[in-house]
Amino acid sequence: MGAVPSTPRWSGARPQDTAEYLIATFVGEKSFPVSSDFWQKLLELPLNLQWPPHRVRQACELFARNNYDTRHLAKILIHLAWCLQESLSTPGAPSVVYGKALNALYISSIFLKYLVENAKTNKIEELFLSLDESEPMPADVTQGQTVEDFFMHAVLRFIGSIDVSPDTYVLHLELLNFMLIAMSTQLLSGPSPGLKDVNPFIDAAMAQVESSLVILVVRKLLLSYIARSPLNTAPYSIFPEGSQPGVLQKVGSAAANIVLLPFNYLVSSSGEGSRSPLADCSLHVLLILIHYRKCVVENELITDQSDDTAASDSNLKQNTCFSDNPFCKALVNATDVEFDRLDTEANVHNGPVLRLPFASLFDTLGICLADEAAVLLLYSLLQGNSDFLEYVLVRTDLDTLLMPLLEALYNAPKRSSNQIYMLLIILLMLSQDSSFNASIHKLILPNVPWYKERLLHQTSLGSLLVIILIRTVQYNLSKLRDVYLHTTCLATLANMAPHVHRLSSYASQRLVSLFDMLSRKYNKLAELRGNNSHLAKGNSIEENGLADDTSTEMHIYTDFLRLVLEILNAILTYALPRNPEVVYAIMHRQEVFQPFKNHPRFNELLENIYTVLDFFNSRMDAQTMDGEWSVEKVLQVIIVNCRSWRGEGMKMFTQLRFTYEQESHPEEFFIPYVWQLVLSRGALSFNPGAINLFPADSPSERQSNYDMVPNSHANGELERAVFLDA
Repeated sequence: MGAVPSTPRWSGARPQDTAEYLIATFVGEKSFPVSSDFWQKLLELPLNLQWPPHRVRQACELFARNNYDTRHLAKILIHLAWCLQESLSTPGAPSVVYGKALNALYISSIFLKYLVENAKTNKIEELFLSLDESEPMPADVTQGQTVEDFFMHAVLRFIGSIDVSPDTYVLHLELLNFMLIAMSTQLLSGPSPGLKDVNPFIDAAMAQVESSLVILVVRKLLLSYIARSPLNTAPYSIFPEGSQPGVLQKVGSAAANIVLLPFNYLVSSSGEGSRSPLADCSLHVLLILIHYRKCVVENELITDQSDDTAASDSNLKQNTCFSDNPFCKALVNATDVEFDRLDTEANVHNGPVLRLPFASLFDTLGICLADEAAVLLLYSLLQGNSDFLEYVLVRTDLDTLLMPLLEALYNAPKRSSNQIYMLLIILLMLSQDSSFNASIHKLILPNVPWYKERLLHQTSLGSLLVIILIRTVQYNLSKLRDVYLHTTCLATLANMAPHVHRLSSYASQRLVSLFDMLSRKYNKLAELRGNNSHLAKGNSIEENGLADDTSTEMHIYTDFLRLVLEILNAILTYALPRNPEVVYAIMHRQEVFQPFKNHPRFNELLENIYTVLDFFNSRMDAQTMDGEWSVEKVLQVIIVNCRSWRGEGMKMFTQLRFTYEQESHPEEFFIPYVWQLVLSRGALSFNPGAINLFPADSPSERQSNYDMVPNSHANGELERAVFLDA
């Protein structure tokens, strides 16, 4: 960058030269105290340089070498905090304050990102977020408060207190972008949070003692997401004419045409421009905050008694656990702003409670569920917040949420396997409620335009859900072959079965075809096992292993077949008079059940199916019919005889009920998953070689390889559901 003159040459110097000098000074060897007027000159000067990437990298390398001595990163963050505090204390703060804050944000973002990406260890010592011992901390930094605590408090206070407006939009957006960079230290750690992980900025956010501040931040992030304010695409300056400090000449896109350094050094050039970058960034920051877990040591007093001496020694046993996450807690305890909780048991909450417009949040999610991050937010709300789950279940327009969910499942080949899992778990959680299972059959859809295989007119939402779940099983059988996906689909169908009402003919046919499809897979495995049993007589280890694998898979498909039979049994036992199309489908394909009639795992369940078949076949035989039987005539006979059906001879089985529970360490999935979503959306680019949180590819390969490796918690496997059969 050339030699730095000892004295600034302000008079007669071009703005470019002056900016060049100030940046060279900032990254150079000389340390300026936090009280020096150098910082005001740096942040107030028009920084309109356009440097190519190689010059940016040279500046970053020089800054990394000198920051230990200068502590300029800590100092510029202190000045940024002061700018934000000034914005808070001055109603309608002058634009020059916002300009200084933006300058500080842009400069610190680029150099902080370089330091994080190029840290030699995951302990982030290279940030040096403290002042030199010879320099006292500013008076407004309380004793014991670190620079990152002071800074994050100012950032969170600004986000939570200042409304988004045309004047503040850019600053809000860049603050959130900076938070993504500051919290990206997580990418350097392994997939399981450990005691040695150091994430100074996100830990500082978690350490905020004011619950009211945390609530304000979560509320503002969600309100920004709900508002989905688009970025003004017309040339727009945040400064009044004649007083532009040159931070932004105009804002024309999320990247803008900015200051001195190319913004694509920070963000991925492959990411598509968002129609609402503030909403997307707000969601990303919120998801990172609520799913963060900090590992800490908990001391436990234990007594060790020796058999020889009968003496007892007290020792401290160290157990690792996770500290409380105030942002997650705020979201879990959130209530509907329209709901008066004064007369409810929720009064037991100590302190302030987050109040959200559930109706607006519900509608926004319905619009945005094509986005994987929105699906994760919906999952987080349903799984953690019982009030929001209850609100969703009592809505009469469930199609607002379910239609985009089902469309996403319909397009499963275009979705990541993790997104498919999240969608299915959401459906499983909803199906745990009997009122949900009943209401979805009362909501009639005029048509389903995105379903291409067949025209679906006047189909109930419940019938469509059955169709899509079975279609997902078929897709999984041919492509993914994931046992967990099969189980989740069938568990949801089992929860729905006793409440099925007027299932459509197509859904009924697909249900019987599901048994046929699984039975053919079962028969192939049985044939393969028979062949393998002959091969295994040679006692080859490899051949014995093959036989064992086949037996295991066959056992799994035996369970699947039994579960489908239990689904059919539940419909016939509890809802037969309301489902003549199911009876018709079973009668039409009754031959598929014959091979399993004497199977020890299936015979009891098939007895009920044959009781139904015998009843309706006998009624058919008793009919005198002129001409040929038609579908309409057969169905009419079934409908008439459904009215006289009393269920005589049917064996009653325990009604199946499956529930979803997270594993004990869900963070091993969610922390890597959230960061994969952030990176895949182009919200932040990051050196793949520096990422330890999950297996990372080069940018050109990243988009097609974002699914996490199944069957390996170390690589971010989705937490397995625990199905409780009650």
